[in-house]
Amino acid sequence: MFTGIVSGIGRVVDHRPGSLRLEHAATASRLQVGGSVAVNGVCLTAVRVDGAAFVADVVPETRRRTNLGRLGVGDRVNLELPVTPERGLDGHLVLGHVDGTTRVVGLREAELGREVGFALPPHLAPYIAEKGSIAIDGVSLTVAGVDDAHGTFTVALVPHTLARTIAGGYVQGTLVNVEVDVVARYVERLIRHRAPGMGRP
Repeated sequence: MFTGIVSGIGRVVDHRPGSLRLEHAATASRLQVGGSVAVNGVCLTAVRVDGAAFVADVVPETRRRTNLGRLGVGDRVNLELPVTPERGLDGHLVLGHVDGTTRVVGLREAELGREVGFALPPHLAPYIAEKGSIAIDGVSLTVAGVDDAHGTFTVALVPHTLARTIAGGYVQGTLVNVEVDVVARYVERLIRHRAPGMGRP
């Protein structure tokens, strides 16, 4: 489990079918073989740790369903190690199970930071609500607005987020990973499968 608070920006040093090698000394020093790490919000397992770098397996399904399959040598990625009791829970509960991808459709400089608009994936629209939580490339963010008529949603990025994550490099058309709030998914399931008469006076 993760919190969506990115701990570092790693760099792709090798990418081949089924394998991704990333360099980030601080993350590698805390990883053990078999340990989990979120890469752009995707929970992966470290299969080798070598100095300042580590290697994780990336199965074809993950390559198809996330932006990891489009990474090339030199690309930057958000990294986060799993939450621990000592660390506490900032952000929101992020599982590392990406629900889909979408693209940046607009950017606007704001008085303090930047507003970024994304296409609203139809299958995820029910779970994306104004002032609700969402993870974009593994970053815990608050939805600033949803425009169902135009099929978009917006987040506001503060300078810290722009400087400490890959969000600072977003441009029109950037492909990002999306994980909706797991609480929203459970609420929907409870409502959909509630027994007849349950909750009625």
